[in-house]
Amino acid sequence: MPVNPTDKPMKPTLFSTTLITLVLLLLSGTTTLAQEADSEEFNPPFNGTIFINPDIITPDDPSSFVDLTYKGQELRRMYDRRENSRVEYNAFLFEATFDDGLTIEMQVNPEFETAEEAERQARFFAHPIGQLPTALRADVETSWIHKGNNPFGGGSNNLLIHTGMADRYIEQGILEETLVHEAAHTSIDGYHARSEDWVAAQVADNNYISTYGRDHRYREDIAESILPWLAIRHFPDRIPDELRQTIEETIPNRIDYFDAQDFDLYPLVE
Repeated sequence: MPVNPTDKPMKPTLFSTTLITLVLLLLSGTTTLAQEADSEEFNPPFNGTIFINPDIITPDDPSSFVDLTYKGQELRRMYDRRENSRVEYNAFLFEATFDDGLTIEMQVNPEFETAEEAERQARFFAHPIGQLPTALRADVETSWIHKGNNPFGGGSNNLLIHTGMADRYIEQGILEETLVHEAAHTSIDGYHARSEDWVAAQVADNNYISTYGRDHRYREDIAESILPWLAIRHFPDRIPDELRQTIEETIPNRIDYFDAQDFDLYPLVE
């Protein structure tokens, strides 16, 4: 889904000779994948990957979520898509703890009226957040929870949730898959989206897994590619063979890239 407009900027990376060469090629007018990312010659198999299969991660999969601790109400600046900006709310605050040592401050919009209802919301979403691999939660410090039929978001050390849209994701069976996508923005993009090896994998694959990733190659390609990688590498029995083959044939070099990262995938993979 569209990335949170408050996404943190990419962490600086060292541009090696390979990247410099690619830049020079762009400036010289030589056609490359990066230059022609929105060209019709690239025909991704999917529009967006959160929709490709609802069973890549299921509600029955293990969660690292342990418990919530209520911390009262305090002012927090929370991005709210209904306002398209950060808004200061007297939010209900809960510390969510996870059994891999990570914690997240769950910030719940006071529109939920009572601490009891706010806790119900925070607890409900803390469970699927806890299903995210440790590597995807590593940089998640807060989660904003609002009402509204607005897309989720990732970035800014945060996961943005709108409960009306969450109901739609749940109905489609893709709540967990959507959280994987958004958490990739938060914990993976800043380290990898412009790295030399990732750009080289994009060029070598000569395609994108989705039109969304193609049209936003630095902002969305990591998030669009990591869920299919999880599916074929760790849950191949949950997807049709035809889907697995499509993923493997479309982004083989990106798959190799993710394989090489040795991501901590607990609790989904122990």
